[in-house]
Amino acid sequence: MTMTDSRVIRAELLSFDADPGEGDKPAEGSVRHFEDGALWLENGRIKAIDDYVTLAPRLPEGIETVDHRGKLLMPGFIDSHVHYVQLEIMASYGRQLLDWLNDYTFPEECRFAQYDHALALSNAFLDEMLRVGTTTAQVFCSSHPDSVDAFFTASSKRDLRMLAGKVHMNRHAPEALCDDVPGGVRDAERLISDWHGTRRLGYSLTPRFAPTSTREQLDATGGMMRNDPSLWLQTHLSENTGELDWVAELFPESRDYLEVYEQSGLVGPRSTFAHGIHLDQACASGWPSAAPTWPSAPAPICSWAAACSTARRRGTSGST
Repeated sequence: MTMTDSRVIRAELLSFDADPGEGDKPAEGSVRHFEDGALWLENGRIKAIDDYVTLAPRLPEGIETVDHRGKLLMPGFIDSHVHYVQLEIMASYGRQLLDWLNDYTFPEECRFAQYDHALALSNAFLDEMLRVGTTTAQVFCSSHPDSVDAFFTASSKRDLRMLAGKVHMNRHAPEALCDDVPGGVRDAERLISDWHGTRRLGYSLTPRFAPTSTREQLDATGGMMRNDPSLWLQTHLSENTGELDWVAELFPESRDYLEVYEQSGLVGPRSTFAHGIHLDQACASGWPSAAPTWPSAPAPICSWAAACSTARRRGTSGST
């Protein structure tokens, strides 16, 4: 659009504007639906939304009307947890989470040390996201700074709302994917300086999950969060029972998996903990106090039954 563009799109409009709640009917004000709606745009921004018959008298004479009646128009979808660096290994078989990481994920992510490869996959990933209507996402890159630079470059050219960050790992992963604590902090600080708040981009601090970071690395990540409250954080939590046992062995001082992150200052309103399939009730019921985000997407190698069982338990925990 040019700076003088003004147009109205006529279509069926549907948007979800707030938490609908857990009742049989969505909470008041949480859903907007116009069977014959009008979306009025000026200079690329929304000026008004309403029923067409209500909005029509307010429209400027001669305004361009784009007629999409018979079609459904919605805001772009949001994906709160996705790995762009795993695009080419989607649906690869793994017996368990840790097998899948070692057999597929880690070897694939080693390829993202090369900027050109990372940029090519960033473009392919974002094209696929747009094809299915997703315009906003929180995204894991690899542990290589070039993978982040490439992803943000591709996102910026499309003017997308993306949160992303360099993965931090300093143990239990191939040497080519591991960083050290000071080096990882330096890399993140440079990426934050270059990209955080640029256009529609934001930086998410990204320790992969507790087993691949020492307490020192988790604490350093928490320090970056405290130093800049505008940052986001993303990691994984309770995706697999074998993972739970491993975390208990590695962090015996912590009451449960979530407390590993709490003790390093990683739990807060801008924190996202992916999966959360195997949380005990005590952990789940304590969730609302810090109000982090809990994406409920199950891992490809986990059963839907486990995810659905957890979703039922969440009904009383206040998680999102």
